[in-house]
Amino acid sequence: MCLCGSFFIFRRILIFFATCNLKLKTLNYLYLLALHIIFVVTWFAGLFYIVRLFIYHTEAETKPETEKNILQTQFKIMEKRLWYGITVPSMILTFVFGGWMVYEKYGLYIPSWLLLKLAFVFGLTLYHLKCGQIYNQLQKNIFNYSAFKLRLWNEVATLFLVIIIFIVVLKNTMDWIYGAIGLAMFAALLAFAVMMYKKSRKEKEELNKN
Repeated sequence: MCLCGSFFIFRRILIFFATCNLKLKTLNYLYLLALHIIFVVTWFAGLFYIVRLFIYHTEAETKPETEKNILQTQFKIMEKRLWYGITVPSMILTFVFGGWMVYEKYGLYIPSWLLLKLAFVFGLTLYHLKCGQIYNQLQKNIFNYSAFKLRLWNEVATLFLVIIIFIVVLKNTMDWIYGAIGLAMFAALLAFAVMMYKKSRKEKEELNKN
């Protein structure tokens, strides 16, 4: 009787510690998820804004000399603070908390939808590195891209954002054929919107000249 009672108490203790460990792992995962989402948001915010600064920086090249120097000096300062203060640290912390979170939940057995997401994250990282290259060029007063090309480049980050969110939310339930068609239509719509903006802006400039 005493032996049975001891076994029952020992069993209850094991269940208690197992439950606490499970709750701790769940809480740990939720904290990691929250931090990952926060830095994904700030990373995308940095990428969106840095390319807008590239556009304004490039457009300042057509201004009168005094105005151009003032504007471009200011844009260089803004770009530097944004790039090294927000965009780069956010990318690093996105990788740190995202990798930690994946390991906590899946270990080494990564599902297929997550591999697809990671492939697009790799593409986004290449986009980030290209933005870094453009940043370094502009800091040296090297203008290899027109404002219109930079506007198109700015929308690439939007495509990555849409694709990654759809993959994460829909996971294995996503119909990839319809998804690809929808993505192509969305990309075409973005390109059309940029071209219409360029046309509208050109017409306004011509009216102002007249």
